This record gives sequence, C-alpha cells and structure tokens, in this order.
Amino acid sequence: MRIFVPRDAAAKALGADAVAAEIAAEAERRGVDVEIVRNGSRGMVWLEPLVEIDGPDGRCAFGPMDVAGVAGLFEAREDHPKALGPTEELDWMKRQTRLTFARCGVIDPLSLADYQAHGGLAGLRRAIGMSPAEIVGEVTDSGLRGRGGAGFPTGIKWKTVAAASAPQKYIVCNADEGDSGTFADRMLMEGDPFTLIEGMVIAGLAVGATKGYVYLRSEYPDAIEVMNEAVRIARQERVLGRSVLGSAHAFDMEIRVGAGAYVCGEETSLLNSLEGKRGVVRAKPPLPALEGFLGRPTVVNNVISLASVPVILERGAAFYRDFGMGRSRGTIPLQIAGNVARGGLFEAAFGLSLAEIVDEIAGGTASGRPVKAVQVGGPLGAYFPRELFDTPFGYEDYAAQDGLIGHAGLVVFDDTVDMLSQARFAMEFCAIESCGKCTPCRIGAVRGVETVDRIARGDRPEEQIVLLKDLCETMKAGSLCALGGFTPYPVVSALTHFPQDFSPRPLAEAAE
Repeated sequence: MRIFVPRDAAAKALGADAVAAEIAAEAERRGVDVEIVRNGSRGMVWLEPLVEIDGPDGRCAFGPMDVAGVAGLFEAREDHPKALGPTEELDWMKRQTRLTFARCGVIDPLSLADYQAHGGLAGLRRAIGMSPAEIVGEVTDSGLRGRGGAGFPTGIKWKTVAAASAPQKYIVCNADEGDSGTFADRMLMEGDPFTLIEGMVIAGLAVGATKGYVYLRSEYPDAIEVMNEAVRIARQERVLGRSVLGSAHAFDMEIRVGAGAYVCGEETSLLNSLEGKRGVVRAKPPLPALEGFLGRPTVVNNVISLASVPVILERGAAFYRDFGMGRSRGTIPLQIAGNVARGGLFEAAFGLSLAEIVDEIAGGTASGRPVKAVQVGGPLGAYFPRELFDTPFGYEDYAAQDGLIGHAGLVVFDDTVDMLSQARFAMEFCAIESCGKCTPCRIGAVRGVETVDRIARGDRPEEQIVLLKDLCETMKAGSLCALGGFTPYPVVSALTHFPQDFSPRPLAEAAE
C-alpha cells in the first residue's frame, strides 16, 4: 500500500508528522507492507494533513486527517469519516489549470526519477538543443511576466542580460517571500524543487550564465532543507555541473539564506545582502541586468517566474500564451488567505473575478459574516471593496483600479475590520521595514503613522486626510523602491473605498 502524507510546512504545522508516524506504527502492528511518501501539498490547506492512498482507481484523499483516524485507513476505507473520494475529482482540483504546480503534491519532491516520470526535464532537454536566442524568444513569446510583483516581461529581462558582454553572468532566484498571505514560493520549493532548478538552468543557457543562487528566507527551514538536498541530487545526477545532462553547457547553483529583512525582497537590496553587505536598496540605473551580483549582468527572477519556464519550453510558447487575457498571459497561483472558509493555493488562468475567487472558490468568510474588503498583492496591496469584485484578475485591469496583482496573495476581511487601523498598519509596517536609504520611505512612513493617529483622535481630521493623501503622493513618486512606493496603495484605497472608517474614535480604541 502506497500512502502519501505531505511534508509541506503547512501540513506539518497541522500534525502531518504525527500522522505519518502513526501510519508507520499501525502498519507494523498489522503486519502490512506500506510505503509512505512524503509529498508536497495539493494546496487545500483547510484539509491538511491530506492523506492520499494509491489504489487501482487512482489516489483517494482523506482529510483533515488526525492520529485517531489512522486505524480506519487500514479497514473499510470507503466508510472512513474523513474520506473525500478521488483527489483529482475534488472541486478545488478540477477547477484549476495547473501548469507550474502540476507536479506539486503528486510526486516525491526529492525523487528525480519521479520528477522525470511526470514530465520533468523535458523542457531542459529541448532547451539544450536550442540557441540562446531561441530560448529567449520562446520565453518572450509566451508572454510570461514577473510573478514576484512587478509584472515585468521575463523575456525582455533575459534578452538584456544575454546581450550584455561580461566574463561572468548570474541567475539569482528571489525566494525571499515576505508578503503576508503568500506561500506559493515555499509550497513550490517544498513540493517540487526540481522545477525551480530546471528553470534556473534553462535561464542560464538562455543568457550565458553558468552560476545561480537561490536567496531563500530564513523563516523557511523546510524549504531550505529540501532545496539543499535537491541541489545535491541534481549535481549527483548531472543536471547541474560542468556538463548539464551530458551537454557542453555548464551551470551550477547554491542556496543562500537571508537574515529576515522584508526589504531584501526588492532585487537590489537582495543583491547587496547576497554579496554580504547591508540589505539596502541601490539606486537605478544601473539595472541589475547590466550590473547586478558582484557588478556582473544578472537575471533576478521570482521562484514562480523561473518555475514556469520548464512548461513553456516543454509545451511551447503558444501553449502557455493561450491561457489568460490581454497582456496577462499564462496562469497565476492565487494564494487565498485571511478570513476564508477554504484557504490555499489555486492555480488558474488570468481573468477570474474576485467574486468568483472569494465567494465560490474560497467559500466566503470563515466567520460567516459578509466580506468587507480583500487586500490583493501583499501588505502593500490595495483594498478592494465588494463594488470592485467584478474586476478581472489581470495586471492592467488592477492597475486601472489603482491596485496591483503583486505576488497574487489575497487576504480576505469580513465586515468587522477597521480600515483606519489597516491604513495605520501599512504605514507602520513601512516604517519598521524601511532600509532607511531614501527620505520619502524612511520619514514619510513615520509621519504617516502620526497623521493617521491624529485622524483617529479627531485632531482636525479633514485637514489630516488631505495631508495624508499628499504624503502618499510624495512616497509614491519619490521612493527609491516599491516598499515606500507601494505603501500608499493600501492607505489610499482604504481612504477612497471606506471613508466611513476614518472618523474619530475614543483614544483607547485608536491606540489599539
């Protein structure tokens, strides 16, 4: 009997290790031969730990599993109270278009044989037979844009690095996933690490880079462990090294761990940290594509951007481009969190409305109360009210509503949320996390907190609101990076869509 128990951090936090141990113990008590596979998560966090049993009709799911329910897995499983039926037939799975996450939760994350049996390395093998220009052209034609937040066309960035002349070039993967409500990078690295490795190797072939780094946040110990082991296996199996898959191409990589600074999610601050310097933002130009890591041309891409490359090379640019809408092509892993009945990762083509995502896929709020706002794009994303829930999920569509897609994290709030407090949190977050390099961010965020507090106290609130809006314009236009530049999004959206929350309140309540 083959039983799958996730080793994903979310599943482990909900008791997956104890469930796996009990399955092994119960099998030994019954004298049953069991193979326990510690796979990644399928993304249905509200069902974790999600145990799957491989049978003649495919894999059947049981969850959320606990230690008490393990014995029943060895008996009449169809009558098990946690039985959910065939995993692929669950509504959450059937409604998705899984391209980047196609293998996540399906395979043993550290089995290269399993990875290849499910299509892995097909894209790299095709890329080895192509010229660098052809690889760059394929990625460009696919319409892939940076999935880390900026949405910059990946192919253009690669073309710039490829055209640069230098004795050494680098591929740097930004795995410093610091946005609240986001977990796609972690889930991918823990559940399908070879996809990221393959994407980085292809990027190296495309631009002439022979060395790569994954900058991984220290708060992800499980991802660090899995990625380090995956790199070791990839070297052993000659996916990495002096001769990639026996070809004339060389590429190697290593995992570097950050020190816990949110601002190091910004590419130039990340590069400083990677070089052993203080994590502060660099002025641009020069762009990292021309003078990046150690002053050399560098591709800096997010985990999901690089992990989307293998399927593009395997299936072709046209296949990937056929999903999505407008200039938002392909699929996007939606990370649904906050006050929701069903939170988790849902990969779909661009174009879904917030109403579909929140009301249908996520099942509304966990509290059962009405949804008041959804923050899209992390702690620096705009708050969308119910009136904007018909906005299609796409880069330009959200920008037209003064919002941003960001890392595609969605945090849902019910009608008990106080938007003045949320606006204050945005300014306070920026003040705490600022690297201090530029005045609009370093000083503006502190002044923002003070201004919101004056509004709450009733100290000439109308004047303070005008001042707060003006401050936001200054931060947006004058900050060196997106930390200060994007902080106005949650503040202004809260002011615009929820003006009733910006009324004076008792001092004790304002302090909270």
